[in-house]
Amino acid sequence: MTRLPVHDPIVAIEAAGAALAQDSMRRILVVDDEATIRLALSRFLRTRGFDVEVADSGAAALELLGRDRFSLMLCDLRMPGISGLDVVPRALALDADLGIIMLTAVNDAASATEALSSGAFDYLTKPVELSDLQAAVERAMMRRVRRVERRAVDRLIREEVALRTVQLEREKGALRLMTVSVAETLINAMEAKDLYLRGHSQRVAEIAAAIAMHLELDADTVDCIHTAGRLHDVGKIGIREVVLNKPGPLTHEEFAHVKDHVRIGLDILSPLNHLGDALLFIRDHHEHWDGSGYPFGRATDDITIGGRILTAADAFDALTSQRAYREPMSADTTLDYLRSQAGRLLEPRMYDALHAVVRGGTVEGIPRVK
Repeated sequence: MTRLPVHDPIVAIEAAGAALAQDSMRRILVVDDEATIRLALSRFLRTRGFDVEVADSGAAALELLGRDRFSLMLCDLRMPGISGLDVVPRALALDADLGIIMLTAVNDAASATEALSSGAFDYLTKPVELSDLQAAVERAMMRRVRRVERRAVDRLIREEVALRTVQLEREKGALRLMTVSVAETLINAMEAKDLYLRGHSQRVAEIAAAIAMHLELDADTVDCIHTAGRLHDVGKIGIREVVLNKPGPLTHEEFAHVKDHVRIGLDILSPLNHLGDALLFIRDHHEHWDGSGYPFGRATDDITIGGRILTAADAFDALTSQRAYREPMSADTTLDYLRSQAGRLLEPRMYDALHAVVRGGTVEGIPRVK
């Protein structure tokens, strides 16, 4: 599969998907020591549009896999020489994305189950019903597609994080796109719903990362906080536009609806386990130092370090940005107001770090002090 250099993660993920669509997704290897079974299975699969190769032994199958790519392998469990059970791990070592369906006798289910634990997708008992074969092949194809896409996304995420870490000093806070394609798409859709939210997530991410670096947190935590800042408001995709754009004060019910964006965001992002602590930071970005925040009313050190930083960064950007119901505040006025909130909304240490970052003028795209 052709891989492109990582520049824009969304483009790279789309390219990976396109390459997958052109990959050997319709190629199947049928492995069985009985010629009649090989012939019957290959004929049926060809009528379903698949490109089929056959092998009469485990050794022949591994030789084919070593020089060519297949999307799926149908493999007999019991064969002379190398058994199907031994073929499975060796085949996956050659191609980790290969989908495998085992063919087994009715009384051999225990061995088939062992093959599943080694990485096979499914097993079928002989004699194979053609309808069962077609259903199993389609299931295996879909499972393979998901696994290949997930592997591509995970690889791109690792490459992007490494690239952005190396460039951190040179770029001095330049945009760090994190390769979570679905989340990035949702962020763009969310910000398109509200003119006043455009660019908010990026600015919060940059301010939060600058605060974390000012506090001399380790590079991994800085990266995690930056990611959380970029994704912290993704849940607003589920908030009604009439509420987001309301030009006046919100009712109690409307405010409760807005607060629900934290839960919605966590529901969206929770399957992305590789985000790690970023999910906890997103969970805490509306918690207040004095315990008056939401959604859990956490206080002081029960709030994650990332959550405390995001609260400061989010408050600064919200107050200095145009809203439907008010004009933006200047950086000086905002810092004066947030000073009064130190010990209530903000941890005093986070206010001091925010103050230093804003006064230092190192974050692009935010208001400067006079």
